Amino acid sequence: MPDAPHPHAVSPTPMRILIGADTFAPDVNGAAKFAERLAAGLVERGHEVHVVGPRPEDGPNVTRVEQHEGQSMTVHRLRSWRWKPHPWLRYALPWRIEQNAARILDEVKPDVVHFQSHIVVGRGLARQAAARGIRIIGTNHFMPDNAMQFTPFFGSLKDSAIRGMWKAAGRTFGLAESVTTPTRKAADYLEEYAGLEGVHAISCGLHIDHYTPDFAPRTENVALFLGRVEAEKHIDELLRAVAMLDASLDVKVEIIGDGEQRASLERLAVELGVADRVHFAGYAPEEYLKQQLTRASVFVMPSRAELQSIATMEAMASGLPVVGANAMALPHLIHDGENGFLYEPGDIRGFADRLQRIFTMPHDDLLELKRESLRIVSGHDITRTLETFEALYRGEEVDDPIVDGVGSATP
Repeated sequence: MPDAPHPHAVSPTPMRILIGADTFAPDVNGAAKFAERLAAGLVERGHEVHVVGPRPEDGPNVTRVEQHEGQSMTVHRLRSWRWKPHPWLRYALPWRIEQNAARILDEVKPDVVHFQSHIVVGRGLARQAAARGIRIIGTNHFMPDNAMQFTPFFGSLKDSAIRGMWKAAGRTFGLAESVTTPTRKAADYLEEYAGLEGVHAISCGLHIDHYTPDFAPRTENVALFLGRVEAEKHIDELLRAVAMLDASLDVKVEIIGDGEQRASLERLAVELGVADRVHFAGYAPEEYLKQQLTRASVFVMPSRAELQSIATMEAMASGLPVVGANAMALPHLIHDGENGFLYEPGDIRGFADRLQRIFTMPHDDLLELKRESLRIVSGHDITRTLETFEALYRGEEVDDPIVDGVGSATP
């Protein structure tokens, strides 16, 4: 097996790459973070990268050089409106997207277009790139169930809306030469519901060496959640589980992130009698986030709809055991009994029992979980992700990197 190249290696064939995203920094979510890291990693490897995404503030279309993850890239910001039911999400204007996509493609003349969702920006870029014979790669981070809480649909209307969303996804992703999503479970899901074939499972990846594990005996019990504070994450289950634990454990909860559920969760913490042990950090700078990842005893992810969970990978790169819902793609990262524990969604007692096992575990047993987290996440280094996408951009056949454990595949 050849040694992995240095993460700063320059690609032998620099390309002009255009990335289309419906959500991009400064948005805080997994899809935006992936697009940002992908773009920065490609710049670092010598490619010319352009990003198309919604403007995060009011104003006309603007093209500007922006710094992301320490790298400079050209970002084409499109006039956007905020989606009113959502606390922060903004979308580029759908009725202008094909005109804007055509203009940008004709100006940039990219070698490849890589869109990150089919909703607005991806749809416009895919259609216009197809008309110009430009290679198209599509990546899906979207789960219709996550979007439903911000729509008026319910009951049979909700089911019809979800079917319509998957049908629309199939049309746009059908224009792509290759389609990817972060895990095999998510790829199978996309093939089944969007009617696609041959979807690649390619990890979002992360810079594993940017995180710091702590192997010293713990001096406090801290459960950490990192992510959007929204209903789809089921953070209430964490608070209810902690309230069930023996008070002598003095478990503290750190919640990093923000969203429309924060106020209701703060009230719930008061009702459960744990408010003095729960800290809502809101959106926090990277330095604070990494400090808390090193400090924590366990990372928790109660969400049922994770296509991969970059936050969970960040926790594993920090050497944390993980307790998460046995749902969607989390079992790809959480190997039950090896680097943490899975619980059945909604089983609060089961959640609490698994947390208690970690908080009362002998130090040597805890070290085994921590080391296994590091072993599993080592297969998700971003260098492998970047190499695989570069191969797809060149039109090469690829073998999917192993994304639910340690392994290696070369493009």
